[in-house]
Amino acid sequence: MTSTLPARASAAGGVAPIAWVSEAALRHNAALAVGGDDDVLAADAWGHGAEWVASVLAGQGMDATALDAPTLFGLPGTRARPVMSLRGRALGTKPLLRGEGVSYGYTHRAPRDTTVALVTGGYAQGVVRALGNAVTVSIDGRRHRIVGRVAMDVSVVDVGETSIARGAEVVFFGDPAAGHPSLEEWTDATGWTASEIVAAVGVRAERRVAE
Repeated sequence: MTSTLPARASAAGGVAPIAWVSEAALRHNAALAVGGDDDVLAADAWGHGAEWVASVLAGQGMDATALDAPTLFGLPGTRARPVMSLRGRALGTKPLLRGEGVSYGYTHRAPRDTTVALVTGGYAQGVVRALGNAVTVSIDGRRHRIVGRVAMDVSVVDVGETSIARGAEVVFFGDPAAGHPSLEEWTDATGWTASEIVAAVGVRAERRVAE
Protein backbone atom coordinates (compact mmCIF):
# COMPACT_ATOMS: atom_id res chain seq x y z
CA MET A 1 0.00 0.00 0.00
CA THR A 2 1.16 3.53 -0.67
CA SER A 3 0.09 7.01 0.26
CA THR A 4 0.82 10.22 -1.56
CA LEU A 5 2.38 13.33 -0.05
CA PRO A 6 1.35 16.74 -1.33
CA ALA A 7 3.56 17.16 -4.38
CA ARG A 8 4.18 19.38 -7.33
CA ALA A 9 2.52 18.56 -10.64
CA SER A 10 4.40 15.93 -12.60
CA ALA A 11 6.45 17.10 -15.53
CA ALA A 12 6.52 15.54 -18.99
CA GLY A 13 2.79 14.93 -19.16
CA GLY A 14 2.42 13.21 -15.82
CA VAL A 15 5.25 10.72 -16.27
CA ALA A 16 7.92 12.41 -14.16
CA PRO A 17 10.07 10.18 -11.94
CA ILE A 18 8.98 9.60 -8.36
CA ALA A 19 11.09 10.03 -5.25
CA TRP A 20 9.83 7.19 -3.07
CA VAL A 21 10.49 7.50 0.67
CA SER A 22 10.22 4.38 2.82
CA GLU A 23 8.43 4.63 6.15
CA ALA A 24 9.79 1.22 7.18
CA ALA A 25 13.37 2.36 6.54
CA LEU A 26 12.84 5.64 8.42
CA ARG A 27 11.42 3.82 11.43
CA HIS A 28 14.30 1.34 11.37
CA ASN A 29 16.92 4.07 11.11
CA ALA A 30 15.46 6.25 13.87
CA ALA A 31 16.78 4.01 16.63
CA LEU A 32 20.25 3.99 15.03
CA ALA A 33 20.25 7.79 14.73
CA VAL A 34 19.80 8.54 18.45
CA GLY A 35 22.53 10.72 19.93
CA GLY A 36 23.05 13.19 17.09
CA ASP A 37 22.47 16.91 17.15
CA ASP A 38 21.40 17.68 13.57
CA ASP A 39 18.30 19.61 12.59
CA VAL A 40 16.66 16.63 10.91
CA LEU A 41 13.58 18.67 9.99
CA ALA A 42 15.57 21.27 8.03
CA ALA A 43 15.31 21.81 4.25
CA ASP A 44 11.91 20.08 4.06
CA ALA A 45 13.49 17.27 6.07
CA TRP A 46 16.44 16.96 3.75
CA GLY A 47 14.12 16.43 0.79
CA HIS A 48 12.14 13.63 2.41
CA GLY A 49 9.20 15.78 3.57
CA ALA A 50 9.39 17.57 6.92
CA GLU A 51 5.75 17.00 7.86
CA TRP A 52 6.00 13.30 7.10
CA VAL A 53 9.31 12.84 8.91
CA ALA A 54 8.01 14.69 11.96
CA SER A 55 4.85 12.57 12.05
CA VAL A 56 6.79 9.29 11.86
CA LEU A 57 9.17 10.36 14.63
CA ALA A 58 6.31 11.62 16.79
CA GLY A 59 4.54 8.29 16.33
CA GLN A 60 7.62 6.61 17.79
CA GLY A 61 7.85 9.12 20.63
CA MET A 62 11.23 10.38 19.42
CA ASP A 63 12.77 13.83 19.78
CA ALA A 64 13.65 15.17 16.34
CA THR A 65 16.35 17.44 17.83
CA ALA A 66 18.54 14.60 19.13
CA LEU A 67 19.19 12.56 16.00
CA ASP A 68 21.93 12.14 13.43
CA ALA A 69 20.40 13.13 10.07
CA PRO A 70 22.65 11.09 7.71
CA THR A 71 21.86 7.96 9.73
CA LEU A 72 18.15 8.76 9.95
CA PHE A 73 17.91 9.09 6.17
CA GLY A 74 20.31 6.24 5.41
CA LEU A 75 22.87 8.27 3.49
CA PRO A 76 26.14 6.68 2.30
CA GLY A 77 28.71 6.12 5.03
CA THR A 78 26.15 5.02 7.62
CA ARG A 79 24.92 1.58 8.67
CA ALA A 80 21.32 2.56 7.97
CA ARG A 81 18.92 1.75 5.14
CA PRO A 82 18.44 4.37 2.41
CA VAL A 83 15.05 6.00 2.90
CA MET A 84 14.78 7.60 -0.56
CA SER A 85 14.88 6.00 -3.98
CA LEU A 86 14.34 7.77 -7.30
CA ARG A 87 12.45 5.82 -9.95
CA GLY A 88 11.34 6.63 -13.47
CA ARG A 89 9.87 4.74 -16.43
CA ALA A 90 11.07 3.66 -19.86
CA LEU A 91 9.25 5.60 -22.56
CA GLY A 92 10.52 3.48 -25.43
CA THR A 93 13.62 2.18 -27.20
CA LYS A 94 15.34 2.73 -30.54
CA PRO A 95 18.39 1.33 -32.33
CA LEU A 96 21.59 3.36 -32.24
CA LEU A 97 24.18 2.55 -34.89
CA ARG A 98 27.92 2.66 -34.37
CA GLY A 99 29.13 6.25 -34.53
CA GLU A 100 25.71 7.82 -33.98
CA GLY A 101 25.38 10.31 -31.13
CA VAL A 102 22.68 10.93 -28.56
CA SER A 103 21.34 13.99 -26.74
CA TYR A 104 22.65 17.56 -26.80
CA GLY A 105 26.10 18.04 -28.30
CA TYR A 106 26.60 14.34 -28.97
CA THR A 107 28.89 13.89 -25.95
CA HIS A 108 28.37 10.16 -26.45
CA ARG A 109 28.70 8.31 -29.74
CA ALA A 110 27.95 4.61 -29.87
CA PRO A 111 31.15 2.52 -30.07
CA ARG A 112 29.06 -0.31 -31.56
CA ASP A 113 25.54 -0.96 -32.78
CA THR A 114 23.27 -0.97 -29.74
CA THR A 115 19.83 -0.03 -28.42
CA VAL A 116 19.04 2.96 -26.24
CA ALA A 117 16.02 3.64 -24.04
CA LEU A 118 14.50 7.04 -23.34
CA VAL A 119 13.60 7.17 -19.64
CA THR A 120 11.75 9.70 -17.52
CA GLY A 121 13.98 11.78 -15.27
CA GLY A 122 16.13 14.78 -16.07
CA TYR A 123 17.79 17.75 -14.48
CA ALA A 124 14.40 19.34 -13.75
CA GLN A 125 13.82 16.48 -11.29
CA GLY A 126 17.32 16.42 -9.77
CA VAL A 127 19.07 14.08 -12.22
CA VAL A 128 21.92 16.55 -12.61
CA ARG A 129 23.70 16.87 -15.93
CA ALA A 130 27.04 15.64 -14.59
CA LEU A 131 25.52 12.15 -14.34
CA GLY A 132 25.49 11.71 -18.12
CA ASN A 133 28.11 9.16 -19.27
CA ALA A 134 28.98 8.56 -15.61
CA VAL A 135 26.44 6.42 -13.73
CA THR A 136 24.13 3.48 -14.22
CA VAL A 137 20.46 2.85 -13.61
CA SER A 138 18.74 -0.45 -12.84
CA ILE A 139 16.02 -1.81 -15.14
CA ASP A 140 14.54 -5.23 -14.39
CA GLY A 141 17.46 -5.98 -12.11
CA ARG A 142 20.18 -5.17 -14.66
CA ARG A 143 22.50 -2.18 -14.78
CA HIS A 144 22.61 0.13 -17.80
CA ARG A 145 24.61 3.34 -18.24
CA ILE A 146 23.15 6.79 -18.81
CA VAL A 147 24.70 8.06 -22.04
CA GLY A 148 24.89 11.56 -23.45
CA ARG A 149 23.84 14.71 -21.67
CA VAL A 150 20.91 14.52 -19.29
CA ALA A 151 18.00 16.56 -20.67
CA MET A 152 15.40 18.55 -18.74
CA ASP A 153 12.88 15.74 -18.21
CA VAL A 154 14.49 12.64 -19.70
CA SER A 155 17.72 10.67 -19.91
CA VAL A 156 19.04 8.20 -22.48
CA VAL A 157 20.24 4.78 -21.34
CA ASP A 158 22.29 2.27 -23.33
CA VAL A 159 20.49 -1.06 -22.85
CA GLY A 160 22.52 -3.06 -25.37
CA GLU A 161 20.72 -6.21 -26.47
CA THR A 162 18.37 -6.25 -23.48
CA SER A 163 14.67 -6.11 -24.29
CA ILE A 164 13.06 -3.27 -22.32
CA ALA A 165 9.27 -2.98 -22.18
CA ARG A 166 7.62 0.42 -22.47
CA GLY A 167 6.74 1.49 -18.93
CA ALA A 168 9.44 -0.64 -17.27
CA GLU A 169 10.59 0.79 -13.95
CA VAL A 170 13.97 2.53 -13.94
CA VAL A 171 15.78 2.91 -10.60
CA PHE A 172 18.21 5.84 -10.59
CA PHE A 173 19.32 5.22 -7.01
CA GLY A 174 17.99 3.29 -4.06
CA ASP A 175 19.04 0.47 -1.73
CA PRO A 176 22.26 -1.29 -2.80
CA ALA A 177 21.13 -4.32 -0.76
CA ALA A 178 18.30 -4.69 -3.28
CA GLY A 179 20.70 -4.37 -6.22
CA HIS A 180 19.94 -0.71 -6.87
CA PRO A 181 22.58 1.87 -7.79
CA SER A 182 23.89 3.59 -4.69
CA LEU A 183 23.58 7.30 -4.02
CA GLU A 184 27.35 7.15 -3.54
CA GLU A 185 27.73 6.75 -7.31
CA TRP A 186 26.02 10.12 -7.69
CA THR A 187 28.28 11.82 -5.15
CA ASP A 188 31.37 10.47 -6.93
CA ALA A 189 30.11 11.63 -10.34
CA THR A 190 28.87 15.08 -9.35
CA GLY A 191 31.01 16.21 -6.42
CA TRP A 192 27.79 16.95 -4.55
CA THR A 193 27.22 15.59 -1.06
CA ALA A 194 24.55 12.96 -0.49
CA SER A 195 22.53 15.44 1.57
CA GLU A 196 22.61 17.97 -1.29
CA ILE A 197 21.40 15.35 -3.76
CA VAL A 198 18.46 14.04 -1.72
CA ALA A 199 17.42 17.58 -0.83
CA ALA A 200 17.41 18.58 -4.51
CA VAL A 201 15.63 15.42 -5.68
CA GLY A 202 13.00 15.71 -2.93
CA VAL A 203 12.21 19.29 -3.94
CA ARG A 204 12.15 18.68 -7.70
CA ALA A 205 10.64 15.21 -8.16
CA GLU A 206 7.17 14.06 -7.20
CA ARG A 207 7.46 12.48 -3.76
CA ARG A 208 5.46 9.53 -2.44
CA VAL A 209 5.55 7.41 0.70
CA ALA A 210 5.96 3.64 0.58
CA GLU A 211 5.00 1.81 3.72
